[in-house]
Amino acid sequence: MLHQNCHTAGGLMAATGNGPLTGVRVVELAGIGPGPFAAMLLADLGADVVRVDRPGGGGLAVNPAYDLTNRNKRSVLIDLKAEDGPGLVLDLVERADILIEGFRPGVAERLGVGPGQCLARNPRLVYGRMTGWGQEGPLAQRAGHDIAYIAITGTLGMIGKPDEPPTVPANLVGDYAGGSLYLVVGVLAALQHARTDGGAGQVVDAAIVDGAAHLATMIHGMMAAGGWQDRRGANLLDGGCPFYGTYETADGAYMAVGPLEQQFYDEFIALLGLEGEVPGRKDLALQT
Repeated sequence: MLHQNCHTAGGLMAATGNGPLTGVRVVELAGIGPGPFAAMLLADLGADVVRVDRPGGGGLAVNPAYDLTNRNKRSVLIDLKAEDGPGLVLDLVERADILIEGFRPGVAERLGVGPGQCLARNPRLVYGRMTGWGQEGPLAQRAGHDIAYIAITGTLGMIGKPDEPPTVPANLVGDYAGGSLYLVVGVLAALQHARTDGGAGQVVDAAIVDGAAHLATMIHGMMAAGGWQDRRGANLLDGGCPFYGTYETADGAYMAVGPLEQQFYDEFIALLGLEGEVPGRKDLALQT
């Protein structure tokens, strides 16, 4: 079953051919969350992205006209469970530079479009895999979502007020920061390698749990150096300092305040007319 169209969110024609990735061809096996977002970033950079959709759709119930992760992509409808489905995808792979999939471990292989099948057809292909727990390990076959990934890494526990449960940061920290962005960095590095003399294609496995843990590298370093406490709302960058946080305004909304460096703090206090009435920045930082 094959049907092709060319669109972006809102029904506009895909605008490929501009940007640093012009000429790069990407096949995206449609999914939800971080995989589509990673493919969107590649499309935004000029890559020609073809999204392989499944019959009947799938994923979250979002009107396609408002799904911005589909922008700048073309799409084909292929039933991977049909007899000719895997072959149609492999035909696309033969002319592609990058493939992105977000199935659970082993699913792509069972469908006939795993790394072995794809790299046999195109040895220079960069095969990008987006998973929560990675391809192996005790949790690899477990279902999961953003909140579970960032919870187990300890990243979730860093966010929020000290006397309240951790604050859930939408799905930005796990799915998109720890997942999509790491996958994009990985596939672009692999593409660079594949295009060098003697280079070859390879598999890039971006596990959200790994990316989310890696995002906290600086915090763990500060903690080891004694510059960060292992509790929420008690540190320089987590709302523990009064000059780096949010304050309710007269209209019931909130204002973000962040004069982090000394010169910005001095100017902020001067503009508020509070010179001499509040502690210095260093004194406030020490109180955390």
